[in-house]
Amino acid sequence: MTQTVEDPITDPAPTTASLLQRVILPRTGDPMTVRSLYIDEHTSIRLAPVPAPPGAPPRDDTPLAGIASSGRKLRMLSRTSAVVTEQSEVSFAAYFNAFAAGYWRRWSALTAVRLHLGLHGTGRVDVYRTKADGSQIFVRGVALERAGEHTVDMELDLRPFEDGGWYWFDLTTDGGDLTLLEGGWYATEPGRGRAAVAIGMPTFNRPADCVATLTAIGEDPIVLDAVVAVILADQGTQKVRDAPGFEQAAAVLGDRLRIVDQPNLGGSGGYARVMYEALTNTDCEQILFMDDDILLEPDSVLRAVAFSRHSREPMLVGGQMLSLQARSQLSTMGEVVNRQTFLWRNAPGTEPHHDLAERTLRQTPWLHRRTDVDYNAWWMCLIPRSVAEDLGLPLPLFIKWDDAEYGLRARSRGYRTATVPGIAIWHMSFLEKDDTSDWQAYFHYRNRYVAAALHGPDNPSALLRDTLKRTMRHLLLMEYSAVALQEMALRDFLAGPEALFPKLPVVLGEIRAKRAEYDDGRPLDSATQVPLSDLDALAAQVFPDPPTRKVAIAKGLARSVLHNLRKPDPGHYAIPQRNVPSRQALWFVLSRLDSATVSTPDGRGVTFRRRDPALFRSMLRRSARQLRDIGRAWPELRRRYREALPELTSRETWAREVFDRD
Repeated sequence: MTQTVEDPITDPAPTTASLLQRVILPRTGDPMTVRSLYIDEHTSIRLAPVPAPPGAPPRDDTPLAGIASSGRKLRMLSRTSAVVTEQSEVSFAAYFNAFAAGYWRRWSALTAVRLHLGLHGTGRVDVYRTKADGSQIFVRGVALERAGEHTVDMELDLRPFEDGGWYWFDLTTDGGDLTLLEGGWYATEPGRGRAAVAIGMPTFNRPADCVATLTAIGEDPIVLDAVVAVILADQGTQKVRDAPGFEQAAAVLGDRLRIVDQPNLGGSGGYARVMYEALTNTDCEQILFMDDDILLEPDSVLRAVAFSRHSREPMLVGGQMLSLQARSQLSTMGEVVNRQTFLWRNAPGTEPHHDLAERTLRQTPWLHRRTDVDYNAWWMCLIPRSVAEDLGLPLPLFIKWDDAEYGLRARSRGYRTATVPGIAIWHMSFLEKDDTSDWQAYFHYRNRYVAAALHGPDNPSALLRDTLKRTMRHLLLMEYSAVALQEMALRDFLAGPEALFPKLPVVLGEIRAKRAEYDDGRPLDSATQVPLSDLDALAAQVFPDPPTRKVAIAKGLARSVLHNLRKPDPGHYAIPQRNVPSRQALWFVLSRLDSATVSTPDGRGVTFRRRDPALFRSMLRRSARQLRDIGRAWPELRRRYREALPELTSRETWAREVFDRD
């Protein structure tokens, strides 16, 4: 249906109180890849397959689709206004400006949403929606035939989005420019409570990043109006208040900014302090956790608060993670926890590291299906005050699993989590690290078992089998420090919940000391710090292919284990047998060697790994014994951890055990 607008619509303009999501635009000078998160300036094309030559055997034609960029069609005037030049069309079917209707349909009390646009000039506004399979449906169009200012205000039904889908609008021009003065998606009903958020960041030696985030919060007046406090738990030696630009950022925030200095207690200790301060010393209605090493899109703060206020019942609202290294890349759509092995993973039916510049929202059907999650990582996660008061503070875990455990704890008490597209921050991608085998391995293992004892299965056999597989993998990769940290982690888990608080301020030093006892725990700056391998240039760059069939895998594992039980060649102790790039550091490569230099995932160094049959035997034996002990004690361990949970997460305990001791 197309409507012609001759005069401005006289309906009352929506207020900031009902704002769900502003139309927000890229910054001047942003590259095309980043612009693709805000607007779709591509022209769709269809590529036909090349027909077979005459006389050739028949074949099935495969339809091909693609996109072509025809340059920048939108000229930015500000973060909220822009000009569509004549003879152009710009779609707002993009990550930050399309409206994720499927999520609002599922989790909010709204049955309709209001699109409000202020425009100047002539052209068209066309609104589209999609179904959960990504198929596109035209909803309504408005022709702006008279020059001057126009208001387009549409109420759009949210009922067709039970399984997913989006709304968006396109702007089209013909003989003249069309200026978008402002726009947004608004609620048709009032939200619950106030927009009064306390933003909290724990930080460790990231002063410049923190100042950038503080500046971003303060430079947007609408965002700042919703913020009652910004709480910084500064745990580092390089203080945020000493960083360039801090005084200017602090002046804008005024008495909203509160900095608490404390020892390095990891993410969980920092977030616990944020929640403690927010609940004790502010009248906030929402608590928003954010990492310190992010790039913030400020409108995401407003969107998270709005989603929380309009949800049917109190729930956690998560922001998604975009990659700082490749800013058009969506790192994850959402995460779930396997309740048997107790491992987190990407939600089913999603694709990690999806590049929205290469495959836009309109081109990617799976992005239109609503994705449900178990938790949201704390790079950005909003927790309503009422939920925090009911659930308590994070567990004293230092890092790893604190966010997942909190999400599972919330779910067990009837509070769900939604990871909402269009609410996001940029964060360093995890592609450049493997923290399951460095110093963080301790926290992966101990905290995984703590979370499993609290929220996991009655029978831990799948968890124990997976751990034994990981032990074997570490050993075949000559990652003896990781196995030592695993042993230390499981020993501390067996010690029970009483050990968590005493370990919090000291465990990092213990981990570093233990890891330094092993070759793979002492990274070198470069492979040039050890003698060069004797391999020639050709042999050094050829690696075995991975076994793919079950029989081949079984034979390969058997040979690898036997090799690791044999005495290594003494000549390979001082001179590495070969240099192995991080991407090739796989079990079927390293398990056949006596020694190797292995580059770190970020490419900044190497470890010189040397095979040790005695360690292989003793570590495997101790790991099997530990896992047997955990299996036998599992019912009792579950009981102890579950009974201790209220005490471990109470404000009073955190104050007594940690904060009042600073």
